[in-house]
Amino acid sequence: MPSPHPSGPGSDLFLGIDLGTSELKTLLLDEQGRVLRGASAPLSLQQARPGWSEQDPRAWWQACVDCLDRLCADGFGARVRSIGLSGQMHGAVLLDSARELIRPAMLWNDTRSEPQCEQLRQGLDGFEGLAGNLAMPGFTAPKLLWLRQHAARDFERVDLVLLPKDYLRLMLSGEAATDASDASGTLWLDIGRRDWSPALVQAGGMRREQLPAVLEASAPAGTLRRELARRWSMPAGVVIAAGAGDNAAAAVGTGATAPGQGFVSLGTSGVVFVATDRYEPDPSSALHSFCHALPRTWHQMSVMLSAAECLRWVTRLSGQPDEAHALAGAARLDETQRAGAPLFLPYLGGERTPHNDARARALFHGLGHEHDAAALAWSVIEGVSFGLRDGLSCMPATLRERVGVLDLVGGGARSELWAQLLADVLETPLRVRADAAGGAAVGAARLGALAAGLPRDQVLRAPGGAERMFEPDPARRELLRERHARFRALYAACR
Repeated sequence: MPSPHPSGPGSDLFLGIDLGTSELKTLLLDEQGRVLRGASAPLSLQQARPGWSEQDPRAWWQACVDCLDRLCADGFGARVRSIGLSGQMHGAVLLDSARELIRPAMLWNDTRSEPQCEQLRQGLDGFEGLAGNLAMPGFTAPKLLWLRQHAARDFERVDLVLLPKDYLRLMLSGEAATDASDASGTLWLDIGRRDWSPALVQAGGMRREQLPAVLEASAPAGTLRRELARRWSMPAGVVIAAGAGDNAAAAVGTGATAPGQGFVSLGTSGVVFVATDRYEPDPSSALHSFCHALPRTWHQMSVMLSAAECLRWVTRLSGQPDEAHALAGAARLDETQRAGAPLFLPYLGGERTPHNDARARALFHGLGHEHDAAALAWSVIEGVSFGLRDGLSCMPATLRERVGVLDLVGGGARSELWAQLLADVLETPLRVRADAAGGAAVGAARLGALAAGLPRDQVLRAPGGAERMFEPDPARRELLRERHARFRALYAACR
C-alpha cells in the first residue's frame, strides 16, 4: 500500500474495498484523490479436487471487518462519506430465503462446469451471440447448472445469487444489488442493454427473482448499517456505491475511461483491458466484451487464469523463500542464458483467452542440466508475458491502433524486471504508477465518491504522483518474436 499522504483534518474521505482472490484491500481516498492510508488481509483458496476453486464468503466478511477496524481507528472513520466496492468476478455466492449461505462460493478460476457450458450452447440457439461472450466454466451461469445437476438439494434452496463484492454489500447494508460491469461476467446479462436477459436467465435454469437489481457502478446501492457505523465511528447514512468488477474498477482507478485507454494487470490472473465507446462483441476471439463501470461505456478484455500465480507456484516448487528472491535470480541471468531458458506454458488451471481450454495445463519445454531456479523463474514470467501478448493480439486492429500507453497494475507491477520484459513482449509502452498495486481499491473509492455526489471531472482525473515508464527495447524484438512463435506452436502441439 502506498505511503500515507497528508490530508486536511476536516476533509471528507472515501473508502474503497477490493475483494481479491488472495487478499482483501481497503484504503481511504481524500478529496484530492490521494491515498491517505490502507489496510489489507490475506485470503486462502480451498481446492478440494482438481479444477475446483472455492472460498467461504464468511472469511471475506471477517477480513473486511478486520481491515476496517484498523483503517477507521484514530478518528478516520468519522470523516468517511461513502464506500465503494470492487471484487473478483464470476463467483457464485448462494443464499437461501433467510439470507444464509448454502455452500462455499465457486470462484472465477473454478473449471468444473465445462460440460455445462456445452449444455448452454445446445439449450439456446445462438447463446454465445446473445451473451456476447463464449460460454466458459469460470462464468457464473454454468456453475449454477453444475449445482442443479450435482447438488440438487442445494440448488433447490437457492433464493438469491450474488457476486463476491455484492455479498460484502449485503453484510454492510442489508441490500442486495449488483452493477452492470460485474454482472457482465455471469452469462445472464444483456450487455448492450445493461440489464438481465430473460432468454439467458431462462437458458441457465434460473428465475429473474433470484437475481439482484442491476445498477450503474457509481449509483447509490444502500447505506451502512447503524451498528456498523457505530463500530467504526462513521456518520449515519454513509452511502455505498454499486461498485464494479475488479478490472473495471482498476480502470477507473488508473483513469482508463476513454476509448483506447487501458491497462495490463499482473495479479493472480492476467488481464489486458481496453475501454471502448460501443458494444462490439466477438465471441469467437475468446475476448470478453463487458460493460465498463461508467454509463454508456464498454470494454474489451483478455483474461489469463494464471499470471502472478505462476510465479508463486514456481517459487514454492524451486524452494525459494519468496517471489522477490526468485525474480532477483532471474534478473542476474545474462542475455544468452535468457535466450536458452526453457519455454513455459502458463496454463496451470486451464485458459480463457485465446484458447478457451479448461483442460490446458502448464509445462516446461527444453529443460536441461544447465537450468536452475533462476532459469525457471525467467521462463515463467516470459511465458505469462507471451500469454498476455496473445490476449492483446485478439483485440480488433482498430482498437489496438488507438492504444498508446498501457498502465501496469497488480502485484506483479512491483517488479521492474517483469515490467520491462512485458513492455518488450507487448511492444507497447507501459506506465507504472505509485499506487499500481491498489488500482481496483482506488477505483472503488472513486465510484463511492461519485455516488456521494462529487463531480465527475474532479473524481475521474488521471492519478497524480510518481510514475515509471518502460519503453520496448527494439534490440530484443526479434528474439522475443521468435520465442513467442515457438510458444504458440508448443501449445498447438500439446493440446
